[in-house]
Amino acid sequence: MTQTNTTTGENTPDWPSRAWFRRPSTWTWSGFGLVLMVYADLAWHRRWMSDDGLIVLRTVRQILAGNGPVFNIGERVESNTSPLWTVVLSVFGMVPGVPLEWISVVTGLVFSVAGLFFGLDGARRLYQPLGFHGLAPAGALVVCALPPFRDFATSGLETGLITLWLGGTWWLLVRRLSTIDNLRTWPVALVAGLGPLVRPDLTLFSVVALAALLVLSWPGRRRVVGLLAVAAALPSAYQVFRMGYYGLLTPNTALVKEASEANWARGWAYLVDLVQPYWLWFPLLLLAVAVVSVLSTVDKTFAVLTAVPVAGAVLLSLYVIRVGGDFMHGRMLLPALFCLLLPVLALPVTRLTTAFLVGAGIWALVAAGSLRPSYSAEPRAVGVTDERSYWSRATGHEYPILAEDYAGHPLMSSTLAAVRGVDGPAVLIQDYATRRWYAYPTDRPYVTVAADSMGALGLLIPLDMRLRDGYGLANPFAAHSTSLPDGRPGHQKWLPPLWELANSGRLPIPEGGPVRPADVAAARLALSCPEISAIDTSVRAPLTAGRFADNFIGSFTRGSVRFSRVATPPLVCAP
Repeated sequence: MTQTNTTTGENTPDWPSRAWFRRPSTWTWSGFGLVLMVYADLAWHRRWMSDDGLIVLRTVRQILAGNGPVFNIGERVESNTSPLWTVVLSVFGMVPGVPLEWISVVTGLVFSVAGLFFGLDGARRLYQPLGFHGLAPAGALVVCALPPFRDFATSGLETGLITLWLGGTWWLLVRRLSTIDNLRTWPVALVAGLGPLVRPDLTLFSVVALAALLVLSWPGRRRVVGLLAVAAALPSAYQVFRMGYYGLLTPNTALVKEASEANWARGWAYLVDLVQPYWLWFPLLLLAVAVVSVLSTVDKTFAVLTAVPVAGAVLLSLYVIRVGGDFMHGRMLLPALFCLLLPVLALPVTRLTTAFLVGAGIWALVAAGSLRPSYSAEPRAVGVTDERSYWSRATGHEYPILAEDYAGHPLMSSTLAAVRGVDGPAVLIQDYATRRWYAYPTDRPYVTVAADSMGALGLLIPLDMRLRDGYGLANPFAAHSTSLPDGRPGHQKWLPPLWELANSGRLPIPEGGPVRPADVAAARLALSCPEISAIDTSVRAPLTAGRFADNFIGSFTRGSVRFSRVATPPLVCAP
């Protein structure tokens, strides 16, 4: 093996005259193809739609029905974290005759496999200029072996899009900076800048990728400004839209999960929950040693390109740990882990690396077959859990995909019966002690359902019904309420249903139901406070040019407004 500067082009292989089956490239591509097929098969056998994924689809249905990017008609609340995922599903959702759930599942799977392909080819291109042409997909075995990578390849969430974007950005960077490909710089900057639209926290990876692009291809100050403008164009345009349309600087989900607050202890526990059950440190250590063993010297280009995903992984994982993790096992750490694996998704096969690669392969077999978190056998809706296994057991479907698959859940059947039993506009709330539903009169010309889990329910009820969740994903009041002490990760907020009665119920509230009229009156007084009333106006007032401007200006401070989830008289509005 000879080593050359990666910026001068790829070494010319000395095996062009060999038979095709003896060429290193043949075995490299065969390995890539095999691991991609294995990953696709494993992910397909874990196909499902999460309840959170179904939340996205109600917004998609509203868009396709002409009601705009909203969860409830007439209420401008950004309940989806990934604007780009919503756009992708809205475009594919125009295909006639195919349920949105299946479009989401298949799209996520294709994107996940495509992202792994780009990552593999990016690693191949990284090592090829150094004279390595025979590579094994060692790091890709980690992706195949870990259940969260398989579960969230579908699920209806944006994980597949994230994998595609991370893998694609890495591939473009390597193509532009380490090979002789005549790839222009501005397309790389455009794609690298999409991070905030894929998911807001991926802005961290965008910054690292753009910094590397500029460092290694410094085109002069004037062109740097142009490249940064290209990278920022789409995210900036959407940010202006978000601030004027929704009236916030961030998605509503950031308020719900209090993304600005730090909970390092719970975040560290979330990291341990992913690393410990699978002995994840073991393959990562083997792959790192394998890389070091094949590099006699490292030039600037190789060092920077390797540093991009590593730095991105560190930043993304620190962010997830800081905010306290999530309730879905491993999900929020998958982007960071995929970043960390990018430089080692494929590794050179040499005498020195063979033992490490074999060790990683043995670990992958053991992890895929037997290593699991302790709660996987009996997952519950508390703390961190195996979300796919939970919903599979709760719905009685091995592959819960359609919203109708969730209708058999015991709590869902009573909710749907209550919705179907309503005759005319009303506010539906549930007595959590008896699980009985009560219908209260309203002066608003529609039915409002105050519920908790809202994904499947949102697809099973008509679009003109309002679904207001206590967690705050589609409920601006709940999103701006104070957090529960020691709330479940990702479920820090919960606003009792009486607030929905205070918001849209007709007074006086009758006695004998699950709420006290005095509590409803106190909540209504709280909602009349100017800073709370302004939130409602920003969401429900007709969207005129003046409203857009007011929302835009108010977005700089509106996200910091909080009010107590318990309205206790005497109540004093904030100054």
